[in-house]
Amino acid sequence: MTLHADALAVLRGWRAPDAAEEALRRRYVTHLESTPDGMWRSSYPDHITAGTLVLDATGERVLLNLHRKAGRWFHFGGHCEDADATLAAVALREAHEESGLRELAFHPEPVQLDLHTVPFCGERGDVNHLDVRYVAATPADATAVVSDESLAVRWWPLDGLPELEPAMHALIARARAVLC
Repeated sequence: MTLHADALAVLRGWRAPDAAEEALRRRYVTHLESTPDGMWRSSYPDHITAGTLVLDATGERVLLNLHRKAGRWFHFGGHCEDADATLAAVALREAHEESGLRELAFHPEPVQLDLHTVPFCGERGDVNHLDVRYVAATPADATAVVSDESLAVRWWPLDGLPELEPAMHALIARARAVLC
């Protein structure tokens, strides 16, 4: 099975938690059904991305990275690569690369879809990341490292989070519901 076929199967079978994400799910499926290169950066203006939100084992802290280009705190995530066999593998690879963490209890099903426009991703102008988000937990004493894609990586207590987009708060709540 190709990465494209895997992503299409995952998204066809995913049950959205609300009407807004069901509309996104349908948009993602339609995109993949009509766009053979829909997983790759070459697909303009839309392409699939995947990522992982990491919680500590207690569920009381979340690991975020200060994205180098966006200048905002986010989960770990990014573009599909040729070696990725599945959509979940994309999300897990990104978490490993951007956090330096190897011990991740990865939840194999997506927990959130989020479409966001990215002004700095393509040479042809704004692109839309059709992001598929997963979650994982790591031991409470895990030490993360900063990658080239981040300005910082930091553990945040749930009662002291930085300014985040509303979708990130929903993602954190879903991660705690799934992992804790």
